Amino acid sequence: MEKESVLPKNKFSNSSKQLVLLGTFLLLFGALATAYFFFPYFQEMQLEKMNTGFDHILKYVGFTLLAIQISFLIYLFVLYLKYKVVKPVDNESLPTSTIIVPAYNEGELVYKTLISLAESDYPEEKMQLISIDDGSKDDTWNWMLKAKNELGERLAIYQQPKNKGKRHALHRGFKLATGDIFITVDSDSIVEKNTLRNMASPFVGNEKCGAVAGNVRVLNRKKALIPRMLNVSFAFSFEFVRSAQSTLGTVMCTPGALAAYRKEAVLNCLSDWINQTFNGQPSDIGEDRAMTNMILKQGYHVLFQRNAFVFTNIPERYKNLYKMFIRWERSNVRENIAMSKFAFKNFREGAKSGTRILLLNQWVKILCAYPLLLVMLYFIVSSPLLFITSALVSILVLSSVQALFYAKKHDISDSFWAYPYSIFYTFTLFWITPYAIATASKSGWLTRELPQKKMAMALNKN
Repeated sequence: MEKESVLPKNKFSNSSKQLVLLGTFLLLFGALATAYFFFPYFQEMQLEKMNTGFDHILKYVGFTLLAIQISFLIYLFVLYLKYKVVKPVDNESLPTSTIIVPAYNEGELVYKTLISLAESDYPEEKMQLISIDDGSKDDTWNWMLKAKNELGERLAIYQQPKNKGKRHALHRGFKLATGDIFITVDSDSIVEKNTLRNMASPFVGNEKCGAVAGNVRVLNRKKALIPRMLNVSFAFSFEFVRSAQSTLGTVMCTPGALAAYRKEAVLNCLSDWINQTFNGQPSDIGEDRAMTNMILKQGYHVLFQRNAFVFTNIPERYKNLYKMFIRWERSNVRENIAMSKFAFKNFREGAKSGTRILLLNQWVKILCAYPLLLVMLYFIVSSPLLFITSALVSILVLSSVQALFYAKKHDISDSFWAYPYSIFYTFTLFWITPYAIATASKSGWLTRELPQKKMAMALNKN
């Protein structure tokens, strides 16, 4: 499945990996031992707190939320067991497809992306490849020219007069597209040889299929600690969660890294999509979730293809990572509001309860963000030892779900990274959702900007 040739060289030494994992498990099992030895103390503390009405309420609300999440996880598991990937069709049955690659400050990676797409196992006469430079300030255009020189008429490249954002670059691509299926691929992503065929196959003979989400894996997982940790989380998010959502025909978001759309479905909502606003301001983020919503609203199903792999770069530094998460969460807030306007109506034929359950679970996360943050601060102040111990024990238990899933599907040794990532997220990224809710009206991509030094070099060249 995974081609080592496309993966960056390992810049994260074995000794560093072992040290991180050792520290993680010492911390987790230390918390487990603390919970065991201090159990009488914690129990006495809990009994004292139960005398207050506030703590009594907290207990029952906490158990209720836990029961809801466990029930939802079981529900997803049942759906996951029912999931079936759509088998690839032969060349004659494949539809014509337009592959659109928007690029901004991507450098050499856009060249590698375009070459990997051109080398796909897809009939050349049925494939239109378009790439659009969205006003990059680096050498992205030069790498696109290199790809053009090598691929000739197989590739068409365009430049935006200025940076307008990914949504506008995609819009231009959609307008230029001639295929029956539009496939969008991020410019820092490498596809496997059979990915495009697997993405287009679900549309064949299934008129209800309006969009397909690809299976996103981490390209730079060997380069740094953060990508290595997120690799397990990505696998669980796509191969478990989206498989379950696909069984309902309601994948909540077709990822920007790899997504496919029926031409008619896109054209039906293209004007609303490019002119979308939130709180009176043009929307320049969350274009993938917005397109997914608008296609679902038309009554189409959105599916997931587990056998359509794309390897994409993710941030290696904390600052870039939290900016990416803020952008995602702001989009979730906006699009949950948009989805709520049609999901509880008769928006499509057949069962709709599953779609509504998925949306309600999204709302539980958003609505509980501030109360849970306040509760966390309350316990940190009133019972710091109990809070840290219970948090780490919970991480040990819940992360084991992701770790076991990854170990079964992929590699046992990499599965252990589910534990340090959960610790990392719990203690350094807990603020993302509350902050995103408070700043949901703000726009801006936040990432993809050149460092000041590189920016100066690029300006000097020009």
